[in-house]
Amino acid sequence: MTKKKKIRWKQYLPIYLLALPGILYMICNNYLPMFGIVIAFKKLNFAKGILASPWCGLKNFEFLFKSSAAFTMIRNTICYNVLWLILGHVLAIASAILLNEITNRFRARFYQSVILLPYLMSWVVVSYLVFAFLSADTGMFNNSILKPLGLAPINWYSESKYWPFILTFVNHWKNNGYTMIVYFASIVGISQDYYEAAMLDGATKWQQIKHITIPQLVPTIITLMILSVGRIFASDFGLFYQIPRNTGALYNATQTIDVYVYNALMQRSDYGMASAASVFQSIVGFLMVMVTNAIVRKVSRENAMF
Repeated sequence: MTKKKKIRWKQYLPIYLLALPGILYMICNNYLPMFGIVIAFKKLNFAKGILASPWCGLKNFEFLFKSSAAFTMIRNTICYNVLWLILGHVLAIASAILLNEITNRFRARFYQSVILLPYLMSWVVVSYLVFAFLSADTGMFNNSILKPLGLAPINWYSESKYWPFILTFVNHWKNNGYTMIVYFASIVGISQDYYEAAMLDGATKWQQIKHITIPQLVPTIITLMILSVGRIFASDFGLFYQIPRNTGALYNATQTIDVYVYNALMQRSDYGMASAASVFQSIVGFLMVMVTNAIVRKVSRENAMF
């Protein structure tokens, strides 16, 4: 028995070696920083260090809920995430299905690259592109669209009512490519036998999508949904900070928990409060994942993540 285990260990050694850099990176990036959780419960004093700083209980958590902007930032964070959770997956699935219908390999690769390209851009670059469109003086919308139509120019960076739509568009334009690739890979993995049998039975393209493609995507959809739910109390800092250019007039529509914590950190340099906000987001995200997975497991055990 021991001999067999040694042989198996030797067989899997190359795989373990290949996985080693990723494991080390995960430990350094995800697990070692968890020691910093104690900062959320301390009144940090850099002269004394983290361990010697005095404990302050839950006082660092109070600033999130006692702030006058608490309702606005929590509302924005949750509402955007719920909307984008649904809309993002619908658009990604639709894009993946349409891409799969392109039979020409060159065109398929071209469209795939075009859709994925924005995801590879930095939010700083995207913010300058958005500014080029929305600038009050030189922006494309005001000078090339509204002006020729005889409409008054809009000062986009002082009108918060437009920004839920702007942020929604920019977010999905940039991130749709990544989610689409995941769904596209799942669609490519579906056996062609299903489609051939459906065509023999006279099924239309829509019927094939409805009764074959989408049901086969259910495990992928559920997995990505559960992972997305874990981020429902957090936001993409680059999107909400860089795109509106941290303009105070837009905070009613653009300020989320992450932006508020960053601004508070820059003004007050209170790392304990910033750490408390991060811990709170992580706890809520963990609970949301557990609850969502429990619901999925109750409905369909085979589609649950664990």
